[in-house]
Amino acid sequence: MGAGKTTIGRQLAKRLGRPFFDSDHEIVERTGVPIPTIFEIEGEDGFRRRESQTIHELSAQSGIVMATGGGVVLNPENRQRLHQTGWVVYLNVPPLMLYQRTRHDRNRPLLQVEDPLARLESLHEIRDPLYRETAHLVVEGGQLVAAGVVHYLIREFDQLCVEM
Repeated sequence: MGAGKTTIGRQLAKRLGRPFFDSDHEIVERTGVPIPTIFEIEGEDGFRRRESQTIHELSAQSGIVMATGGGVVLNPENRQRLHQTGWVVYLNVPPLMLYQRTRHDRNRPLLQVEDPLARLESLHEIRDPLYRETAHLVVEGGQLVAAGVVHYLIREFDQLCVEM
């Protein structure tokens, strides 16, 4: 949450001339309700089922750039599907920075707790190994500007294409 997946994904897609999809936005489009409402009515399990279906459908497309929700890696099938069907980048941002970016955002149900920073630290501890298992490339830190990350990703992607 707040790592910059959507911002960087949009810019990357534009630079590459490819369609961009954000799995969370797709879920909202398909259901017609915001994610907090889905959590409220169906719980996290219901949301995760919708998320897995959306990931399955989007990852079946080729030539797209996709940003996923932060919890997508909790499902082993999602991790395997993403790793096998695309080039996965993990934007690793320290929890304190994520907290600073998200602390006023009421659209993040998992952070509507007494201590959101502690929640982010706990989520990072659980998810970091899963992100690393899924990713083909890890971008460390959160001080980089989006345009710089996009430029770096294009260089890395071009190098990968040359090697293939």
